[in-house]
Amino acid sequence: MARYEFTVVIEKDEDGMYVAEVPDLKGCYTQGATLEEVLKNVREVIELCLETQKSEIRPHELVGVQKIEISA
Repeated sequence: MARYEFTVVIEKDEDGMYVAEVPDLKGCYTQGATLEEVLKNVREVIELCLETQKSEIRPHELVGVQKIEISA
């Protein structure tokens, strides 16, 4: 069985829901009410995406995260 390691980007939306995206897999995202729930859900969606996208994995290198404040 092959092993994969993916970067998961998690954000909290305006309604307080956690939204997770896997940039290496097209259309691979999910949400959850808690961090625990979104992590459980993202594992499931990764498995589903891998069923159809194993040959289409697009590796991305996470360089960093920055907050930038701009007054306009």
